[in-house]
Amino acid sequence: MSEAPKTATLTIDGKNYDLPIHSPTTGPDVLDIRKLYGQAGVFTYDPGFTSTASCESTITYIDGEEGILTHRGYPIGELAGQSHYLEVCYLLLYGALPNAAELEEFETTITRHTMLHEQMVNFFRGFRRDAHPMAIMVGVVGAMSAFYHDSTDISDPRQREVASHRLIAKMPTIAAMAYKYTIGQPFISPRNDLDYASNFLRMCFAVPAEDYEVNPILSRAMDRIFTLHADHEQNASTSTVRLASSSGANPFACIAAGIACLWGPAHGGANQACLEMLKEIGSVDRIPEFIERAKDKNDPFRLMGFGHRVYKNMDPRATVMKQSADEVLELLGVDDNPLLQVASELERIALSDPYFKEKKLFPNVDFYSGIILEAMGFPTSMFTPIFALSRTVGWISQWKEQLSDPAHKIGRPRQLYLGEDVRSYTDIENR
Repeated sequence: MSEAPKTATLTIDGKNYDLPIHSPTTGPDVLDIRKLYGQAGVFTYDPGFTSTASCESTITYIDGEEGILTHRGYPIGELAGQSHYLEVCYLLLYGALPNAAELEEFETTITRHTMLHEQMVNFFRGFRRDAHPMAIMVGVVGAMSAFYHDSTDISDPRQREVASHRLIAKMPTIAAMAYKYTIGQPFISPRNDLDYASNFLRMCFAVPAEDYEVNPILSRAMDRIFTLHADHEQNASTSTVRLASSSGANPFACIAAGIACLWGPAHGGANQACLEMLKEIGSVDRIPEFIERAKDKNDPFRLMGFGHRVYKNMDPRATVMKQSADEVLELLGVDDNPLLQVASELERIALSDPYFKEKKLFPNVDFYSGIILEAMGFPTSMFTPIFALSRTVGWISQWKEQLSDPAHKIGRPRQLYLGEDVRSYTDIENR
């Protein structure tokens, strides 16, 4: 015998309204208020949408209290530790891990799409040399719709598929070209004999006069950065992609919107903010001063890279990222880099200080990824572009899922209006 559907009763002005309650696979129940305005003439108020489920999804699940992050049911620690980025891309896009033949075909498809249309090089040259790489990425990704007309029809499943592959494949090329442009070096074309992460590192650091030999430890660390940032449920940039998609915009415009949102320092700039904090601290001997400031509730200083808005426990991504950080620092050393010395000591203190343990201010994924990227030689201006290319597959997976949802409709949040009531226009001579 099936259970009766769960409902909640809302009473407004003495009148009762029964609202359906949906139970997810895991996580809190969800109160369905879609018909509330039609029945009761009221909206709900939820600034930031922090208590609102905007969609149904089967892609990613987060439990911030328990420190859980899964993709299609697989814990992020297992994926980052045992899988690799393109396999996780396949999982996010198609809902299951691929077999050997499927993975080989997918990797070949992505590899064969890494080059950009040659005329798109002109877009880079239109930017000032000191342009931020994220500004370049927003413009170039948005411009892809002007070059790849055979993958902009969102009603065609095949075109959606081609657009997905193109974006995943070309984003590292775009990010590397943005980097090369801002430092005044020639663009380096992708190579089909390299894996995804190695190809990106080579496009960033090789020069025509001398090739770049990719160290497997650095390549693995970069692959983990990609994997650990691949998707993170309905965050600001993902919600932006979904909102843009709800209007019927082409995939390149939607992903460009996601990149623009990610550029915000409160979202994608966290690892950059972490490195800037380390620069502010400057040296190991100044760490106690900043630790005390962080503990002082009257001091506006905050330790960046510690704690997380969603995770109220250990960031599940940080454990794997710490392993990569340790490997990279052992390979490259920290003796000649004051920033990395500060980071290493700050991590030690945070993991042992009772204050940080009590407040659950553990180092998060941004702390470790920032350390790795700094050690590799990336400037902080490239941290967010690398985040963007990592998150592209998550945005695309969410975009595809939304387009296949029969309940899909254009996004239209409402408001609590507190402005002036209706008033009559007054001629200028009478004001």
